[in-house]
Amino acid sequence: MRLALPRWSGTLAVKAAVFITVMCCALAALLGVLVHVSVTHRTVGEARDLALSRLEEATTAFEAGDRPGPGAGVDPPGLPAALRDLAVAGERGTMVAEHRGRPTMWAAGPVDGGRGERGVPPSGGRGRALAVAVDYAQSARTIEALDHAILWSSALAIGATLLVGAFAVTRVTRRLHATARVARRISAGDLDARVDDPRAKDPTRPQDEVATVAVALDSMASSLQGKLLSEQRFTADVAHELRTPLTGLHAAAELLPPGRPTELVRDRVAALRTLTEDLLEISRLDTGRERLEPDAEDLGAVARRVVRAAAASSGGVPPSASPGSPPTAGTHPRPLTDTGTATGTGTGTGTGTEVRVVRDARVETDRRRLERILGNLVANAHLHGRAPVVLTVDGPVVTVRDHGDGYPAYLTAHGPQRFRTEGGAKGHGLGLTIAAGQAEVLGARLTFSNAPDGGAVATLTLPHAPPPETVSPGGSTPSEGHGLSDGAV
Repeated sequence: MRLALPRWSGTLAVKAAVFITVMCCALAALLGVLVHVSVTHRTVGEARDLALSRLEEATTAFEAGDRPGPGAGVDPPGLPAALRDLAVAGERGTMVAEHRGRPTMWAAGPVDGGRGERGVPPSGGRGRALAVAVDYAQSARTIEALDHAILWSSALAIGATLLVGAFAVTRVTRRLHATARVARRISAGDLDARVDDPRAKDPTRPQDEVATVAVALDSMASSLQGKLLSEQRFTADVAHELRTPLTGLHAAAELLPPGRPTELVRDRVAALRTLTEDLLEISRLDTGRERLEPDAEDLGAVARRVVRAAAASSGGVPPSASPGSPPTAGTHPRPLTDTGTATGTGTGTGTGTEVRVVRDARVETDRRRLERILGNLVANAHLHGRAPVVLTVDGPVVTVRDHGDGYPAYLTAHGPQRFRTEGGAKGHGLGLTIAAGQAEVLGARLTFSNAPDGGAVATLTLPHAPPPETVSPGGSTPSEGHGLSDGAV
């Protein structure tokens, strides 16, 4: 099972700090061990040479019948047993041991008849050992002080190296974060965003990998901006150039004699005019120069107007029809109920659109753009989905759901794309593109998903509602009673 690490542990700065710390610790440990071994070996060697020279002097004095010097004696108390056995066996040796609470360097050799053969005590009975004790406390303190110095210097070196490394890595990560922020701005639609890395502007300075990435990102953004601007200009030019001949074609179609061919021609001309208007609207949205005309609106009332307008455009209840009014010829009205539910004939399906107001809300928004969004979502649900189509208002959140096959995978993952449809679906993919663009103008969030039990779900989340003082006397909104603007689906 893989160990779950916190998110901050994956950052480049943390990884660099850990790497620098580990490498510094390993290097400090290696150098510390080498210095400790070298100094200890030299210190012990000097103490051993001193002890052996004194042992030689003590042996000479003992053999001459003189008394050994201070710190020397035959089988003195405290002599390590292992060293005494070595001396009795005829060998000389040294050993560091504690004596009277102090570290002592012992040197011992054989007496009583000189040295015997190696490993065999000399003749004459039980062997004795002549030993010399040399104070080793100063040498031990020197080694201990050296170890402390190594530890403190290693800690200081690690800390200084870590600070310098963190400073250097932070400079790199700061530039990487700036590059990432620009990339996110570009993905959000700000094609004017650039990194403008200082290193990339100065050719005399060495170029690192971050500067290379920044230059590549700026070049990509410039190329993408140029291509998109060319596409936008082409779309706008085509739409503008088509308006004049389409106007003449529409006027000519109105002059045709009644009949089925005339109806077909008028229908195709109307479809072409709608496509042209959609292209013009998309080109205006692409420029980012759309201006809002905000006003206080009740979402429940807006939703009902959208449904009535959609029903009227498909031959259902006209927008001016009030609840309970008699139906006009060729219509099948369903009046508004006390629960705030409205139904109308859906576009191209002959089924109704139900409005459910779970919790009404009053928001500050542009009514024309909001109705355009909801109208496109309702029309798309009827055109590409199946009944029933439900428009739900729950506070500032409005959802439009059908019970068809749902949105395609590319749409839920990347959003609507103009002129892209799948599965033999009709249309040009412009309705949802316009809805997404208008939602962006409103500062709202429009998401597309599929319901678990089937059907497409479009969710529009509007900004927070204004204070209730904006309600006009009598409880009606200033825009109450107005239908969709020209060009709404």
